[in-house]
Amino acid sequence: MFFPRFLGMPNIGSMRPFEELNRMRKQMDRIMDSLMDAKAQGLQSGVFPAINLTEDDNHFYLRAELPGIKADDLDIQATGRNITIVGERKLDTEDAAAKYHRREREGGRFSRAVAMPKEIDADRVEARMQNGVLTLKVPKSESAKPRRIAIGS
Repeated sequence: MFFPRFLGMPNIGSMRPFEELNRMRKQMDRIMDSLMDAKAQGLQSGVFPAINLTEDDNHFYLRAELPGIKADDLDIQATGRNITIVGERKLDTEDAAAKYHRREREGGRFSRAVAMPKEIDADRVEARMQNGVLTLKVPKSESAKPRRIAIGS
């Protein structure tokens, strides 16, 4: 082994100072692999609501999937570089004797904050809800918009 020889110490047969650390690292790798497998199989719940964020020269477009949620049950706030969507998902109550075979839909309050890539004009954000999809049209601030630069002769 490198360290005992380097330090001028005799090689003491089975005594390896990093053997226990190596065993612990392998065990942590197995645990992390099992967690990643569970995530890949969809055993963990996702983030709600699912969103897409796109942009053009003047606006960002944030689209959030909110099936079954009414616009009146949402609170949307915009500041500096952040958009926050807060609401409550209300599900019909099941019969108390119902046995679930699969339960993927959860009810209750939710909050989703999205950091925008650039400064926004929070006073001019437009929102509309159609077919369970919330669309926010978020104007970029003047400082965040691309500028055309003319080339002089």
